Amino acid sequence: MSVNVKQLAAEKAVEYVQDGMKVGLGTGSTAYWAIRKLGERVREGLNITAVATSQASEDQARELGIPLVAFGEIDSLDLTIDGADELDSRLQLIKGGGGALLREKIVAMGSARMIVVADESKAVDTLGKFPLPVEIVPFAWEWTVAKLAKLGCRPELRRSGDELYRTDNGNYIADCHFGAIASASELAEQLQGISGVVDHGLFIGIASMAIIGKQDGSIEIIEGETDL
Repeated sequence: MSVNVKQLAAEKAVEYVQDGMKVGLGTGSTAYWAIRKLGERVREGLNITAVATSQASEDQARELGIPLVAFGEIDSLDLTIDGADELDSRLQLIKGGGGALLREKIVAMGSARMIVVADESKAVDTLGKFPLPVEIVPFAWEWTVAKLAKLGCRPELRRSGDELYRTDNGNYIADCHFGAIASASELAEQLQGISGVVDHGLFIGIASMAIIGKQDGSIEIIEGETDL
């Protein structure tokens, strides 16, 4: 019987949620399992409030009876649980494969802790095999994409069927094929310096723990030094 490694990691992360916490709900195929488990715990009597990083996660949470609050009603979170498209041993991440990177970063940076949940295929020695998602404004996107290319990548605008993909914020995503990223922090700084870039999928110094599910049924936990 095969192991659902995403579910394994996500359900382990939910064990860190305590009564009375304010929790950030991530987006994606692994975060889905964390939200599902949280719903179970809420039905069993866990008292939490939550915010979501995407419309899809918000809809799932509502269906499961997880109490959601508006961002204006709180000023910080205790814990966010979210997935990653890639992570290294320093807990540097690439996120945004699901298109929610901006909201995910806002929520993660407003949290005392961020726990990353992933299967072992997402753990890498060097970031960059997965194309780096960069959220850009539609206005003059051609110029922005040209500037991204000058950083040494091959940018491709993400599509949804015949149309350009739009995030929940109404922006485009440029998936940037860099290959191995020698310095994630340096690249992050370069990206932020481009007008038209809203944000990017490099999460550096944000995650405080990674829980990685493995096919043999075991779990690897990587602890970081970051507690915002």
